[in-house]
Amino acid sequence: MTEPSADFSGRAALVTGASRGIGYAIAAELLARGAAVTITARKTEELQAAAQALADGAPGGTGRVLAVAGNAGNDEDRGLAVERTVEAFGRLDVLVNNTGINPVYGDLMQADLSAARKIFDTNVVAALGFVQRAWHAWMSEHGGAVINMASVGGLRSTGAIGIYGASKAALIRLTEELAWQLGPKVRVNAVAPAVIKTRFATAIWEGREDQLSTQYPMKRLGEPGDVARLVAFLASDEATWITGETVRVDGGLLATGTLG
Repeated sequence: MTEPSADFSGRAALVTGASRGIGYAIAAELLARGAAVTITARKTEELQAAAQALADGAPGGTGRVLAVAGNAGNDEDRGLAVERTVEAFGRLDVLVNNTGINPVYGDLMQADLSAARKIFDTNVVAALGFVQRAWHAWMSEHGGAVINMASVGGLRSTGAIGIYGASKAALIRLTEELAWQLGPKVRVNAVAPAVIKTRFATAIWEGREDQLSTQYPMKRLGEPGDVARLVAFLASDEATWITGETVRVDGGLLATGTLG
């Protein structure tokens, strides 16, 4: 019997939306465990700075970090990120679909439908596009693991981020469908964070952290590393019989029966 391992030495990962926040933390976690990592994001300068910081923080990191700027919503950019990963590292074992947007808040009856389309295109369609690219470039023959970044907002209504939540609910269903269709070669799982202290979620938690924390059984908000460690577990050999799952990383919030 092969011993399970959380060591990613000799493996390569692609993490989207990784210039900061959760994506950056995931890239750092995988690097620390021995992986070579490609990070993507739209803003070239911010992405390059993130890649340099990641390389500086990991032993031998300079040769194990690749930055490929691009828009997750553009299929050519998705293809370039996958292609350059395989060229640089000779493989693509782990894909983390972390890119997500949420420009619309509030009443759905007042929502801008063009913004709604963009949310679904970025949060759902782009994730599928990356999986297609990774499958055809490497995973269909060699296997791998895909982790999709969902949200507790995809599991429970919020009244405030309805379109975003609906897109994450769609991503959860997509995760299940892909797990069925791509098994046994590729495992596909999702993680569903509650509020994580990132710039992306600033509008939710900034100035309200103490108040929000009281609603969580763990009495604190999440940190990017909380999500990164779960992603690394699901991508590792320690999770070889886990696929099609959405794992909450929410400090117990949904156990209270509310999203606050």
